[in-house]
Amino acid sequence: MVARMADDSPDISAMSFEEALKALEDVVRRLEGGEVPLDESIALYERGEALRRHCQARLDAAQERIEKIVAGPDGQPQGTAPFDAG
Repeated sequence: MVARMADDSPDISAMSFEEALKALEDVVRRLEGGEVPLDESIALYERGEALRRHCQARLDAAQERIEKIVAGPDGQPQGTAPFDAG
C-alpha cells in the first residue's frame, strides 16, 4: 500500500500553496484517525513533512514579494521595506 500511495500522489513541487495545504490537512486527518498501518503512517508522516516544507517555502516567497512593495503617500509603489517594519 505504501508504494501505491506514493505512485498516486501528485508531485509536491508542482502544487500550489492551496493544493499542498489541502493535501497536508488530509495527511493530518488520516494520521489522527489512527486507522492507518504503521508503515503507511510513516510514509504519510514523511509526505506531510514535505508538504509542510513546501507550504512554508511558498509563504516565505509571498512574504518576500510583499516586502518589495511599499506605497508612497499617493498610493503608488515607491520602494521596498521589510514586511514587519512598523
